[in-house]
Amino acid sequence: MRIGIVILPDQRWSVAGRRWQRAEEYGFDHAWTYDHLGWRDLIDGPWFDAVPTLTAAAMVTRRIRLGTYVATPNFRHPVHFAREVTTIDDISQGRLMIGLGAGGVGFDSAVLGQAELTAGRRVDRFAEFLGLFTDVLGDEPVTRHGDFYTAVNARSNPGTVQRPRPPFIVAANGRRALRLAARHGDGWVTTGVAGVASGPSFSVPDTAEQWWESVARLAASFDEALDETGRPRDEVARYLNLDTSPVYSLSSVEAFTDAVGRAAALGFTDVITHWPRERSWYAGDEKVLESVASRLPRLRSGTI
Repeated sequence: MRIGIVILPDQRWSVAGRRWQRAEEYGFDHAWTYDHLGWRDLIDGPWFDAVPTLTAAAMVTRRIRLGTYVATPNFRHPVHFAREVTTIDDISQGRLMIGLGAGGVGFDSAVLGQAELTAGRRVDRFAEFLGLFTDVLGDEPVTRHGDFYTAVNARSNPGTVQRPRPPFIVAANGRRALRLAARHGDGWVTTGVAGVASGPSFSVPDTAEQWWESVARLAASFDEALDETGRPRDEVARYLNLDTSPVYSLSSVEAFTDAVGRAAALGFTDVITHWPRERSWYAGDEKVLESVASRLPRLRSGTI
């Protein structure tokens, strides 16, 4: 089991920079930040962009892997994003992971004045995004005219440090998105059914038990999607966001230990928690984070 943590981009670098360093010192395997122009009721800020945040994080860490959680077509274009990815992967010396999703409704999709897409059209757009993004990160110039994106002689030279490209961790809960994750993903990440809507209205199951049942169903659905594509079930890493459960994973050491064990039993290779905040989303005590960090080697090996 690998264990990661999300550090929301809601603090000035004088505070955030030390958090990224501590995540590495604590022994987390990967650290992520949200790739949004604004998020839920935190849109009034402070809020900072993911790309420069990850660039700065790469400069103050040496081992931990770094990722977007998750980049979407709501405001990312695959040609420009390929340039940003190439740069961060170079600065981090090959530690970048690219979390990718279809995007939802809400601030990110409204702030640029774009027409709201149906869920089906968002998946159509995501499929086109993934195909073009993969090709632009390749070694040959790309020209393409699609329904959503146009690229003319696009390239990402000199290419990424990781070959053929950094790993794609594809977010998916719905049937079509799961098939995209099975086809394109080096990893699959899920929030459970609670994370389907990313707009201002955000509902979770009434109980943690109901949430875990939804996670189990999604894990089985992803198995089916892999079978349909002909990929071995153990070929794609599986990431679970623990914090769309009604129980915040870092509410206590016991809660975190239980969540890691249950995720492992469902076949997940990785779990993701969130850095505690003073209030609102992911409100918690950093002392719990410190206690969990001291137990990471045993949690990772399943001996706790």
